[in-house]
Amino acid sequence: MIALKNDKEIQKIKEASHIVFLAHEAVKNALRVGITTRELDKIAEEVIIKNGANPSCKGYPKGSKNPFPATCCISINDEIIHGIPSNRKICSGDLVSVDIVADKDGYFGDATRSYVVGERNEEAEKLIKVTEECFWEGVKNAVLGNRISDISYAIQKHAEQNGYSVVREFQGHGVGFEMHEDPGVPNFGKPGRGPRLQEGMVLAIEPMINEGKRDIIENDDGWTITTKDGKLSAHYENTIVVTREGPQVLTLG
Repeated sequence: MIALKNDKEIQKIKEASHIVFLAHEAVKNALRVGITTRELDKIAEEVIIKNGANPSCKGYPKGSKNPFPATCCISINDEIIHGIPSNRKICSGDLVSVDIVADKDGYFGDATRSYVVGERNEEAEKLIKVTEECFWEGVKNAVLGNRISDISYAIQKHAEQNGYSVVREFQGHGVGFEMHEDPGVPNFGKPGRGPRLQEGMVLAIEPMINEGKRDIIENDDGWTITTKDGKLSAHYENTIVVTREGPQVLTLG
């Protein structure tokens, strides 16, 4: 069931989304060769807590035998999503994706950024650029009267036009009252399908784009997802709201 949000609720989601933005800024400013992913995770958690919010990923899902143990999902190079922070040090040229979710007063914001750390890595930089472009191509279609798959189709089209592949086992989603809500927002598909976009829909749109083939592997930790062919993957995500004036991105400031 899709939960539409009113103006008051959207304002609360904006507050949570702003805290996610602040956490990302802190991580971006701390990123350097030699820092560990656990250190980055601690930086993000401190920002979230300082601003009166909760790190939503930590302990998710409740009641699980294997809940996620950290604030951020930090995925490196061939890791697509859900990388667990550890003592692993960032190396020069690494492609690093950081996914952060925060909730405050029962409202959630969600965003992911990808970076290249240290020396130039042209392949990684191009992949990140196209992944971000995929997001914006999708957002262009997040307008009243369109359907969910119009977003999906635009993302897939741009990725494949640039020679990349789209992860299909994971997708974007509704967000706001919970970390994951209906509707699902795939990053592929034919246009004109799925729920019609309505005012007050809040969505996390998140292209996950692979340099090579789209096939994935789930690692033994039960969380980390990697590319089967060992090639790079990038991830970019924002929380957006569908309005009469067009889509508004909530996690950019």
